[in-house]
Amino acid sequence: MSIRVLIVDDSPLMRALLQHRLEREADITIAGTAANAAEARQLIKALDPDVVTLDIEMPGMDGLSFLQKIMELRPTPVILVSGATEAGASATARGLQLGAIGCIPKSQLKMNPSEADDGALVAMVREAARVRFVPVAARTPPASASPAPPAASGLTSGSAHAGDKGRPEVIVIGASTGGVEALHTVLAGFPADCPPTLIVQHINGCFAGAIAQSFDRAVRPKVMLAESDMPLERGMVLLAPDNERHLQVASAGARGMRCVLREGEPVAGHRPSVDRLFASLASTLGPARGERGLGVLLTGMGQDGAQGMVQLASIGAHTIAQDQASCVVFGMPRAAIELGAAREVLPLERIASAIFAPAGAGAVP
Repeated sequence: MSIRVLIVDDSPLMRALLQHRLEREADITIAGTAANAAEARQLIKALDPDVVTLDIEMPGMDGLSFLQKIMELRPTPVILVSGATEAGASATARGLQLGAIGCIPKSQLKMNPSEADDGALVAMVREAARVRFVPVAARTPPASASPAPPAASGLTSGSAHAGDKGRPEVIVIGASTGGVEALHTVLAGFPADCPPTLIVQHINGCFAGAIAQSFDRAVRPKVMLAESDMPLERGMVLLAPDNERHLQVASAGARGMRCVLREGEPVAGHRPSVDRLFASLASTLGPARGERGLGVLLTGMGQDGAQGMVQLASIGAHTIAQDQASCVVFGMPRAAIELGAAREVLPLERIASAIFAPAGAGAVP
């Protein structure tokens, strides 16, 4: 069955470019095009498209305001087509938090229709067509987290190994489709003095900095892009910075742990890979210190993170997967659950409180 796409962009050239690129695919049909939000609103009602591509900068109602209306009144998979300038990236980050399922920079689209591209747009449209939504109005606000535990006697509060026995001392999180919105919900429940947290979110690297900045403004811990050899300290949340390197955890000897960025081939189809992040923490901790780690797998298509979560579970780390009802796409959590790697399966709004619950509370054998 053909995927019906509505293209919304105030530029006639961009509309033509998107249409030309998408209608070359046998499984994609252009249901219509619109130059502004008013036209798009009418076409969404009349055509009920499977996917909408949306320009953020438009006259009249801007793309973000229109996106918010779509997600509140008629949830539809939306792909943002945005400039990678600082303003465009910031708006894109906000759009992903509002519920857009993906983004592609205009610079990645070839201006010469005869040129080949890397297939990112087509792949994103196909992925978007498989998305299901939990309407914003039906969601439960994120639960508040308990205060972070004090550092254990004799250890510094900045050490990745400090903390009470049984509580996580390093947290790793993986997410893909719908993940920016989900991460915003989870991180909103983190205390300022949270354990060091590393995140792989599948996203075009040119938007990673803006996403980190948007999280940093909205949540209590310090959120930033990871840099190689950064020591892991309490109160920091590190986001994989680009699509060229894998984000991993490594030992820093007596100084605790550090994050590293490593070149390498994609794993499970992705770079950075959630599997690589999770496996690196499992390897660094080992069974003797496994309970110090905690892994969380959020919404996303595919299987990235499932094998890594198996490795975390095998050393005794606590593992949490988002449940199907609250996922935009249940692929990644489902894969981990089917492998028996998730100790808990929880709705999105309960994950933060479960991370910081007293040791053993609420755990599912």
